Amino acid sequence: MRLDTLGIDSSVSVLFPPEFLAEQLSDLSIDIDVLDESVGTDGKDGAPATTCDAIVTFEHRESFVDLDWIHSIQAGVDRFPQDRLEDAGVALTNSTGIHGDAIGETVAGYLLAFSRRLHEHIRDQERREWSQPDWDEAWTIAGERACVVGLGSLGRGVVDRLSALGVDVDGVRRTPVPEPGVDRVHTPGELERAVADARFVVLTVPLTDETEGMIDRRVFDAMPDDAYLINVARGGVVDQSALVSALEAGDIAGAALDVFEREPLPETSALWEMDEVIVTPHCAAFTHRYGEHVASIVRENVRRARAGEALTNRVL
Repeated sequence: MRLDTLGIDSSVSVLFPPEFLAEQLSDLSIDIDVLDESVGTDGKDGAPATTCDAIVTFEHRESFVDLDWIHSIQAGVDRFPQDRLEDAGVALTNSTGIHGDAIGETVAGYLLAFSRRLHEHIRDQERREWSQPDWDEAWTIAGERACVVGLGSLGRGVVDRLSALGVDVDGVRRTPVPEPGVDRVHTPGELERAVADARFVVLTVPLTDETEGMIDRRVFDAMPDDAYLINVARGGVVDQSALVSALEAGDIAGAALDVFEREPLPETSALWEMDEVIVTPHCAAFTHRYGEHVASIVRENVRRARAGEALTNRVL
């Protein structure tokens, strides 16, 4: 792989300034090119990108198909046309492994908000309203059960935090091998059974053909009526219309959602107005150290590429 110039696409600014990453990588003996927004997303203005041998990016652009290597600053790679990249011989790597701490803490925050009624108190504060919960309204999460759907690096971060808070944890993944801190590991074919006694169903799976729409009406019917759905995966993993119906009918108690079928979430969505729904703007993995974590993966892969070694976190 030729690797003389590494580009940093402007789209990474959704998580950190491109210049910050360039500074983090300034110790490399390689040209670093911060690409401005003049690089077109339709492939017609690809000249700045094609002067690079590799790119670090959040979005996919048509011109990237001509590069040798693309690094996604996210763990998910559903933004990228994998078949086309594979046919073109483009290496694709991702940032899996860096999100577990932030995602785990965010999920723990959602659970604590629901159980300690913090989301209600915040709304009351905005209205300057002093309103204590009913005697049986607040509860503690210790001793409750969570089902973590997806036991990769994101799921591992969730398991560690919830276990530390006294939550009993089950899991779902393709191969039902034991996982530390997880009482029972189910396969996706056992999903409805896996969620049947869970107070919290936490989604941490990537969006693939197999996972798209996997949380549907049948899964909501299988969940207890006091259960909460937590989605820090991808919006497409959930049938959103079925979720809204389940919430409106009281089939489940509520949901904390960081991702949606359409983003930003349209103002007309019923999810905005539901009392037992927490909406966050796809930021569960945000941390001031995100750029440092991405830089560590990119730096290692630059070293590997120049040494002729296999890239870490390689998807294609």
